[in-house]
Amino acid sequence: GMPMKMPFGPKWFKGINWNIPNAVQALVPGYESVATALMKQTIKNNGVATIPELRELCQEAEVKFIACQMTVELFGFEHSDFIDGLEYGGAATFFEFAGETDICLFI
Repeated sequence: GMPMKMPFGPKWFKGINWNIPNAVQALVPGYESVATALMKQTIKNNGVATIPELRELCQEAEVKFIACQMTVELFGFEHSDFIDGLEYGGAATFFEFAGETDICLFI
């Protein structure tokens, strides 16, 4: 598993590298929720922008968001399930656009 540091408690406690095995992470009910809460607290403690804040900054800067149409259809989503301002396309659409840009991030 990936070592984790706690975002709360005394300095010595925060400094411990908690190496939680993947099997424990998978078997403990609610572990994912706890890990998510700890990550959000770590982000807040360090003054890092949240995902919604970063997305808003990108939208203000007119960053183009392209959602994979095949994935949307495969999992039964509707366009109304997503944020406004998305474009939808397949791999060909993405690669055509990506080839013309200076910076491209595929997630």
